[in-house]
Amino acid sequence: MRINTGWNGGSTIASTRRVHQVLPFGIASAFLPCFTPLMTNPTKPLAPFDYSQPPGASALLGPGSVAWRVYKNRIALAIGGVSAVLMEFADPRIRSGVWDHSTYRLDPIGRSERTGYAAMIGVYGPQDAARRVIAGVGRMHARVGGKTPGGIAYQATDPELLDWVSATAGYGFLTAYHRFVSPVSSADQARFFREGEAVAALYGVQNKLSCLADFDAMMERLAPGFEPHPINLEFLEIIQSGKAAPTVPRFLHRALARAAVSILPPLIRKRLELGREFDLSLTDRIAVKLVARMAERKHDPASPPAQASVRLGLPSNFLYRGAADRARLLESLGLAA
Repeated sequence: MRINTGWNGGSTIASTRRVHQVLPFGIASAFLPCFTPLMTNPTKPLAPFDYSQPPGASALLGPGSVAWRVYKNRIALAIGGVSAVLMEFADPRIRSGVWDHSTYRLDPIGRSERTGYAAMIGVYGPQDAARRVIAGVGRMHARVGGKTPGGIAYQATDPELLDWVSATAGYGFLTAYHRFVSPVSSADQARFFREGEAVAALYGVQNKLSCLADFDAMMERLAPGFEPHPINLEFLEIIQSGKAAPTVPRFLHRALARAAVSILPPLIRKRLELGREFDLSLTDRIAVKLVARMAERKHDPASPPAQASVRLGLPSNFLYRGAADRARLLESLGLAA
């Protein structure tokens, strides 16, 4: 599969500055199942994590990796994360595991934030912290098992399920960035998957993607078990409702939800029976691209990618500089590009 770049299918914001401050970050915190550990859940606050410490500690992925570039864009992660959840929920085993054994049904935003805590540390955190957090996720998954309403037995540690969850996350984030932020070359797409193998292995993934064709093959193999379910519509309604970020215009929540549906492989969208009511309109696409490209330029010194850059001796805005400048900085510090 090649990622398709084609078309599918003063009152609210006081100033341009307000757009930059509110839209990329407010919307992202509403949508992202794999996002930032800096967000908090009022009922169960997340422990703060300082990505700037200890100085010099390397991450599982280097600062010149494609993942560091993709994961810094909160809108791409939001769209890709929602799309990944829909692809995962197509499999009744994963859907039942999440819905029956986590707080997702009662607290989807808080549950998403806690998932994001592990995801961001896995990319930007020091290696020892990343390994420790991912091991904790593995211990939690070891306790999850049961039967779907259709009587299919499942265990969260089933390699087939771990492989699919990893595959959908990689596909979702990369495709969202490529479609709505900036095109990713074929070489960098392959590098994105290759670089992610170390993190995937820590999660217990056995069949790691090396390219989008691998994703297609895995999807085709699992497709006979995919099915529609009211939970998918309930999940999308939660996303579109705007309850997590009520100050952000609701039409933008709807647009981002539709963007997530738009990057689903046609086979999965058909199996989930997500019809034309979820089509991404021209207005939706323009709005999504606008906020995604704003997020691409918005440097937040307190964000995980900025703090992680500082930890490695790079400028806080390293990831927001031009490609040539980034390459020069990496070379000057002896860091692999």
